Amino acid sequence: MKFKIDAKDGAARACTLEMAHGVVQTPIFMPVGTVGAIKGLDAHDASEILGAKIILANTYHMYLRPGASVVEEFGGLHGFSKFGGNFLTDSGGFQAFSLRANTKNDENGIKFKSHIDGSTHYFTPRSVIETQYALNSDIMMILDDLVDLPRNPNELESEAKIRLKKRIDLSVKRTIKWAKEAVEFHSENKSRGSHTHQNIFGIIQGGTDYEARKECASALCEMGFDGLAIGGLSVGETNELMYDTVEGVMPFIDENRPRYLMGVGTPEDLVENVARGVDMFDCVMPTRNARNGTIFTSRGKFSIKNACFVHDHGPLDEECDCYTCKNFSRGYLNHLFRAHELTFYRLASIHNLHYYLNLVKQMREAIMRGEFAKFRLNFYAKRAK
Repeated sequence: MKFKIDAKDGAARACTLEMAHGVVQTPIFMPVGTVGAIKGLDAHDASEILGAKIILANTYHMYLRPGASVVEEFGGLHGFSKFGGNFLTDSGGFQAFSLRANTKNDENGIKFKSHIDGSTHYFTPRSVIETQYALNSDIMMILDDLVDLPRNPNELESEAKIRLKKRIDLSVKRTIKWAKEAVEFHSENKSRGSHTHQNIFGIIQGGTDYEARKECASALCEMGFDGLAIGGLSVGETNELMYDTVEGVMPFIDENRPRYLMGVGTPEDLVENVARGVDMFDCVMPTRNARNGTIFTSRGKFSIKNACFVHDHGPLDEECDCYTCKNFSRGYLNHLFRAHELTFYRLASIHNLHYYLNLVKQMREAIMRGEFAKFRLNFYAKRAK
């Protein structure tokens, strides 16, 4: 990976990543293609209609079905899906966390039962990298140990605070240990000329604990990762705590590598965290909300299922130039949603993802002009009308 900071405006950054499957300019939002496809869309939609340069697929899901060896047989994720841009693959740590009723973490990895057939599996720092080698992703995420966070840890009773602190400290200890194992394994392979085009990102854990985040970030920064991610946020805590945690950990993350905030979030979250120095994002929100009828626009969000749109001839967003807005009315999309027509999922997903991709593009342009603060004010002003 070649990484360059093109411009800075306050803490906000515009960067360029050059990888094996093309150039990615930041800030960037990565559409989520968990099982190798963005729900309701194909590679043509992602590349030609949305212009996506990088999407996310998930190691846990691809490992279980169809299996990493099957994907490898087709030439990795690119050959399998026919998406020619870059792929980032999550390690499966979050899925183990979200399906934690079927998982058990220990010092060496994560034991879990498949949500598909109940079969037992074990992820280690090395095994998830080997799986991602088979998937041939451009960016590989390490295995990490997540912690479930309360909405506001400061409101917990003293005993609960002690338990949470112990769990966060254990998470940081495990994450640092697993990170070291993963990066050393990848470095060994690269030294032998294998998988040199694949990049590896570390994941910083620590809940909303400033000292824990500092410890984890400082340790990972010394390990030679190609990029660093902030994980374990947007898992129950308030937005304010998330923003404060990101801002607090930034001084301990090397600025000469891309910074990725995992699983975040709303348009407001993107704007606020770009303001704090984040470069990369992913989230299921734009596509999941699209399927439920929630539409993101320059003036906020609304539900297309409302009766007021039955006779509405206008586009979803007057300021949007996406394929959906250029060709279809609110009235038609209201009808498709009410009729449970599958076409709705595609058209609404295209619009919401275009909105997100255009939002990060606008932020990049504002940073390049030195006008990010003005952009941020205008972003909120439109929503207040």
